[in-house]
Amino acid sequence: MWWAVLFVAGLLEVVWVVCMKLSKGFTRPVPSLCVLVFGGLSLFALCQVVKHIPTGTAYAVWTGIGAVGSCIVGIVLFGEQRSWLRLVSIAFIIAGAVMLKIYEKQ
Repeated sequence: MWWAVLFVAGLLEVVWVVCMKLSKGFTRPVPSLCVLVFGGLSLFALCQVVKHIPTGTAYAVWTGIGAVGSCIVGIVLFGEQRSWLRLVSIAFIIAGAVMLKIYEKQ
């Protein structure tokens, strides 16, 4: 169950990062408020997760989900660069998170 909560926390991180871009430097009130709300929810969920999953693993997976999700959203919604090197880098982040999960109990 805690891995599912961690996944949701990572998705919430993606949401607040997208809202941060949409806030245009905190000059737009609704996206700015969403940054605070979704960022707080993401951090709260992470705080609950680290009671049950090793902190380093949880944090790395959380930031990995946020980084990969933000890159994908940037490519799809904001027309950001989609070079093969960027996509390979995203794959390395995913591989690292998977390896942390696999070797968590060893």
